[in-house]
Amino acid sequence: MHAAQSDLEEQVSRREPSSGGARAARAVPQAAAVLVVALLLAVIVRLPWIGDLGMHAATIQRLGHDLMHPGNPLVDADTPSPYYSPWMLLLGALAKVSGLSVFVVLRIGALVGLTLLVTGVWRYVRTLSAHRAAPALALLGLVLLWGTDVLNWSGFIGLHSLALTISYPSVFALGLTFHFWAWLTRSLRSRASWGRWLGLGVLWALILLCHQFTGVVATLGALAMVVSARPGRDVWLRLGGGLALGAVLLWLWPYYDFFSLFSAGADLEAIHKSLYQHLFVRFGLVLLGVAALVPRLRRDRWDALVLFFVLGALVVAAGGLTGHYSWGRALPAALIPAQLAAALEVVSAGRRAVRAGWACALGLALAVGAWAQAGTLGYVTGKDALPSVLAARYEAPWTGYHWITPWVRYGDVVMARTFPARQIPAYGGYTVAPGYPDVFLRDSARRSAAVDRFFAGGTSAAQRRGIVREYGVRWVVGSADLAGPGLRRVTTGPGHQVLYRVEP
Repeated sequence: MHAAQSDLEEQVSRREPSSGGARAARAVPQAAAVLVVALLLAVIVRLPWIGDLGMHAATIQRLGHDLMHPGNPLVDADTPSPYYSPWMLLLGALAKVSGLSVFVVLRIGALVGLTLLVTGVWRYVRTLSAHRAAPALALLGLVLLWGTDVLNWSGFIGLHSLALTISYPSVFALGLTFHFWAWLTRSLRSRASWGRWLGLGVLWALILLCHQFTGVVATLGALAMVVSARPGRDVWLRLGGGLALGAVLLWLWPYYDFFSLFSAGADLEAIHKSLYQHLFVRFGLVLLGVAALVPRLRRDRWDALVLFFVLGALVVAAGGLTGHYSWGRALPAALIPAQLAAALEVVSAGRRAVRAGWACALGLALAVGAWAQAGTLGYVTGKDALPSVLAARYEAPWTGYHWITPWVRYGDVVMARTFPARQIPAYGGYTVAPGYPDVFLRDSARRSAAVDRFFAGGTSAAQRRGIVREYGVRWVVGSADLAGPGLRRVTTGPGHQVLYRVEP
């Protein structure tokens, strides 16, 4: 049925008038999509730092130093880490062989991730519509059809969020996901060989290993596509073979125990609770896509995008109702099908007047979304070059801790609070407590308590010396009031931060 629908759309596309108006209607979204990609390429050059960039840079640092036994990426401890994925292993190997700095390697990774994302969207959308403007409209919908307030989170590809996470493994994994869906859809429509299904299993495992939350989204989308296709026994057998191979690869991955992550959710619930807040201002424009799913359901009650949306919405709703807030990371499983549906209805609705109506509604929604995320331009031009009305939408990136690198060497332990601890490991140093939740670091709470004690106003110099000896601290990053016995001031950085050397 779906193959026949695709063939029909192909025939309709071929009968489209070749007038200047029709060509312009195709050219406008294509040109806009090109501008979005060009903006993201310019962002890669600047590589703004907010959020988890330091974690990923630290991961490359450890792998570049020792590919086989990198240890914990943030603290001086021999523990596994879910950040040691196949993609980061490849980037770590590149850093080790080439001698390039981790930030150059991250830019290379960002370029690969963006390429995979754009080509993946194009390939998957071509399985849904043969219209020439469909891929460009879909890309615009995915990055602009969000809300009037930005949400910056890995795995969420609003334009502003994508600009800040472009070098993250989540973008690479999501690019692979769109290719995975395209490959799966075509395999379901044809008599695909055993080799292709086994290849799909390998790709599924790779996505899960590279970014577990995106792997959940990929799995929900794949489930919707399989159910929509209603395959026969032969396909189910080959699908089972691919799943079995993928599961074996997940089990064999040597850098961390993938299946142990299922018991780590309790440590992640608190930080994900915010995903369930301010839903309308963050995702209100997606309601246009939800409306677009209705005619798709009327045309085909087994529509893959409709099923995908329902699965994603159910998982997210279940997380909110049960307090499993980390399940909110499955939100893209509800957002992506709705965003694609809104874009595709412009070229798929039956009557020309109806298509024109959808085009106007989508154009207005995209304009509102673009304005809401216009602060992204500042990551290319700098805040000073922005008009004041746009500067208010700009979130300044972090300045980094490069100013400590003339003194702090690779492997040195630095005592620092949470904010600097999220950046210092990117330059090779370790911190006493991790700046991010670490499900494999058993003494994480004890380390955090030690940092709190060290910086507490009533802590004596003797108590501080005891903490320093326990964790092998060589440097301290803090405020000027820390000066005292055992700490020698070395230099001052942004925000009046001071680097101290620990004296014997």
